[in-house]
Amino acid sequence: MTAAPGTVDTLRTLKIRIACALSVFLASLVLYACTLAPTVTLVDSGELIVAAHSLGVAHPPGFPLYVLLAHLATLVPIGNVAVRVNCASALFAALASSVVTLVVIEAMTTARLPALANQAQKKSERRKKSKRTGAPGTQLQNEPAGHSPLLLVVSCLTSLTAGLLLAFSRTLWGYATIAEVYTLNTLLILVVFLLMFRWRREVHEMRAHKQDPDGPPRASPGDGPLYAAAFVFGLALGVHHVTVGLMLPALAALVIATEGIRFFRSKRLPYAALFGFAGLFVVYAYLPVAASRSPVMNWGDPRTVERLWWHVTGRQYQVFLSFSLNTMASQLSDFIKLAAREFGPWWMPAAPLLAIAGLVSLFRRDKAIFWFLSLAIAADLVYCLGYEIAEDKDAYYLPAFIAMTIAAGFGAQWFIRKVMSMRPASAIPGYVAIAVILLVPIGALASNFSYDNRNRYFVAQDYVDNILSTIEPGGMLLTRDWQVYSPMLYFREIERRRDDTVVIDVNQLRRAWYFDYLGRVYPATIEQARDKVEAFLEDLRQWERNPNVYEHDLSLNQRINSRFYEMILAFVTNHIRGAPVYVTLDIAANREGTDAELTKALAGSYQLIPQGLVFQVTPDRGFSQPANPQILTRGLTDGTIQFEDDDVVKLKVLPVYVTMLYNRGRYLAANGQYEQAIESFKQALALQPSFSAAQQAINESLSAIRKGPPPRSQ
Repeated sequence: MTAAPGTVDTLRTLKIRIACALSVFLASLVLYACTLAPTVTLVDSGELIVAAHSLGVAHPPGFPLYVLLAHLATLVPIGNVAVRVNCASALFAALASSVVTLVVIEAMTTARLPALANQAQKKSERRKKSKRTGAPGTQLQNEPAGHSPLLLVVSCLTSLTAGLLLAFSRTLWGYATIAEVYTLNTLLILVVFLLMFRWRREVHEMRAHKQDPDGPPRASPGDGPLYAAAFVFGLALGVHHVTVGLMLPALAALVIATEGIRFFRSKRLPYAALFGFAGLFVVYAYLPVAASRSPVMNWGDPRTVERLWWHVTGRQYQVFLSFSLNTMASQLSDFIKLAAREFGPWWMPAAPLLAIAGLVSLFRRDKAIFWFLSLAIAADLVYCLGYEIAEDKDAYYLPAFIAMTIAAGFGAQWFIRKVMSMRPASAIPGYVAIAVILLVPIGALASNFSYDNRNRYFVAQDYVDNILSTIEPGGMLLTRDWQVYSPMLYFREIERRRDDTVVIDVNQLRRAWYFDYLGRVYPATIEQARDKVEAFLEDLRQWERNPNVYEHDLSLNQRINSRFYEMILAFVTNHIRGAPVYVTLDIAANREGTDAELTKALAGSYQLIPQGLVFQVTPDRGFSQPANPQILTRGLTDGTIQFEDDDVVKLKVLPVYVTMLYNRGRYLAANGQYEQAIESFKQALALQPSFSAAQQAINESLSAIRKGPPPRSQ
């Protein structure tokens, strides 16, 4: 189609768009490369790397597209496998940041098209009038031509601001340096946005050029981006389908604003749906195929239709949904904290203010994009405020942060134009406005660098190494701590560290698929407790199909729990005959929570002796000198990495170090080894100076030393 007058997509503007996007891509990629984590990290990273490396199935919903792309990254011969997958996250995040620059330019271009259409209509009316009267036609003044150098400069600056703001944001940058699915998810959401804005622009251009948009519903040249967006949307559902699906209200509103409600009565709707389902089918067909290969990581074993449905719908995580007022109020408070620090320090809310200004500006100029961004934020919030999850909750707000970034681009545009329109006219206010706007992403970079710089992030590696250093060859470790088990999976399955040990996640024992994994890697452990395992699996498989039956039948509930604990105790009893058994703090100190019955049973039959960061389970009730390993704590408290109070390191990892050092001191003090006890208490205080219990224990031990041993009886 030949470009008609008023069409803005010229070669010059195209080059400028590419230059803006490329600049943001290179800047963000270099930054992410410099701050990349050198090995596996906490939360899901270890499990995801294992799934990608083995072309397996990750935790629900399986993330098939991410697993496939991350697997390609594992084949690149650079660094260790963890670094390769971390690099993939960096690449996706850099691409996402560059795409947002294109989204902002496209949205700004589209916002000008109604004015261009009006100008075209007025020109046509003037020409008709001049033909009737014979008077020469007059040129319209103040035409908002897309070729205007001023408009191009402003569009370039504001799009760069939006791109860099997203690149330097706390959440996207944080996930760009580790193995996680969220940067790919962000990239695909933005590609959908870009294609939808492109489609909307083409529809408006056809109207401006007097093409008939009200003809019979049929595919037209302008529908190509729409169908491409639908296909990418389907692919994106193969990464993190919840946050992608939440964008549907915003996308529907954009379609209505562009084509009206008649679109949903046309054939184009089923066509778009077919493209979406095609993308969805392409990626999720991977799961049963992968499961049929019995890979190392085969979470949920989704080789049947039933299990595939359970896995894709995230059935096991639905218990975390709770739309009570208390839950929503708590989650709203968390969101406000996250949003306040997302683009810089809370005391300098320049980016949020720009986002608000952008939304106000859009409400006046382009209500379609205003409602699109508002619904994207609202839908994301409505879901997330009812979803109780802690470790990666910030990632669930990424769609809202994306929309805020786009709005901030419009806010920057409004601010620059406002300043440049000040009187008396001068170039100085314009330069000042540009400098102020560019300071916003720079502020985000400076504020978030110490939190997102993970080039010395050895927290997960040291955590695993510190635990394994006190486990004797052939030992068994029972844990409920995902921060232990996930990175340990990586070191065992990929780097082959300490594959002589038997490490079992007690939480995963409640999933039937996990026993296939245990039977493959620890056949002797499963075989020795075969009768207990089969008895529990009989109930477990029935519970997986219909958990409500067990919830309402007390006898069935008691039976499945009894069989569960009997099986675990059988693992311990059988293994301890030939090699030591250990448990992590979350099991040893679990007196009232989930699996408290297991803790009580272990404490009743065995003594739990602190050995480094774990407890050794032993039938010997006498004193045994606890290990005093050289504990590595790189990045934990030395200030090389900063952690927020809600970071998993501060919530779940650091407390284990502090508590286990304290427990070692208590055990030593209880057996009269006061000097060694004081040393352990001091180590705990060095990691957490505010730990008053350790200081009190030091005072008690010093008092006991001054008193001396009790006199012997005559």
